[in-house]
Amino acid sequence: MIPSPSDMPDECAHLLQSELAADAQFLFARAAARGSGKTNELLAPLGLKVRQYSVLSLAASEFTPTQRDLAFFLGLDPSQVVGIVDHLEKEGLVRRVPDPKDKRSRLITATPKGVDVYRRAHALTKESEDLTLSRLSPGERALLLELLVKIAF
Repeated sequence: MIPSPSDMPDECAHLLQSELAADAQFLFARAAARGSGKTNELLAPLGLKVRQYSVLSLAASEFTPTQRDLAFFLGLDPSQVVGIVDHLEKEGLVRRVPDPKDKRSRLITATPKGVDVYRRAHALTKESEDLTLSRLSPGERALLLELLVKIAF
């Protein structure tokens, strides 16, 4: 269950008046932790975590990213991406294929099994998103996404 201020223990409610409760970086981190925690919980039966899902999502898309693309877009160190791709490849969800534009580079593509797992995982991430953003109106959700894109990229 995702806590809300109404779920907050009474003895902690006064902390909402602290400077930290109005600190954008703290609020980004707290919101991300709440969302990814719930998403990880929902993805667990599929053997995925948020970062693995993110790589699988892009691998299952029409964009066929390279490992370098994944590292940049996901804001991860390339060595982290290698570990994630290794895991997904071991599970039979993705494969590395030569990039026809650059023989030194590898494209990450989803296997048929990976596409199936991605589709099921995507439904679960949408469920998590709906839970996380349940207190926002449709307009607020759209505005939040617009602002997050500006901040993230």
